Amino acid sequence: MVNQRDESLPGDMAITFRPIGVMRTEAAEIPKHWSVSDVEGALEIREEYRQGLRDIRPGSLIILFFLFHESPSFAAEFLVQHPRGDLARPKRGVFDLRSPIRPNPIGMSIVNVIGIDASGLRVKGIDMFDGTPILDIKPFRPADYKGLIEKNRD
Repeated sequence: MVNQRDESLPGDMAITFRPIGVMRTEAAEIPKHWSVSDVEGALEIREEYRQGLRDIRPGSLIILFFLFHESPSFAAEFLVQHPRGDLARPKRGVFDLRSPIRPNPIGMSIVNVIGIDASGLRVKGIDMFDGTPILDIKPFRPADYKGLIEKNRD
């Protein structure tokens, strides 16, 4: 990670991540979004990070942060896109879309833990390809968001 700040150009810094693991799946077709997925996969976690899985249990919901490693390189033409590539829908700004074609190709999915083994976790609800680098895992506790959603309703 970056240890020094460059005050002259605070947004112009390189950040390096090392994946904590990789997604494995034998699924031939992957849904475009986790909310409509029943696809199962295995999170193979690097040995040096496996102790961090402690206290995750089957039935837990977790947030996976991953790299869209098979997406095209980002260019200015992708700042506005048709949602889901549907040309019949009006273009929208990339930061208002879930498009995998982004300036920083980081994805996020919420999945259900269905099992634990020596190499990592078995999960259900994936929307990522076999070999997708996993950057981080965080717990998802819906109760933590209840007040936020209610507070921000129109």
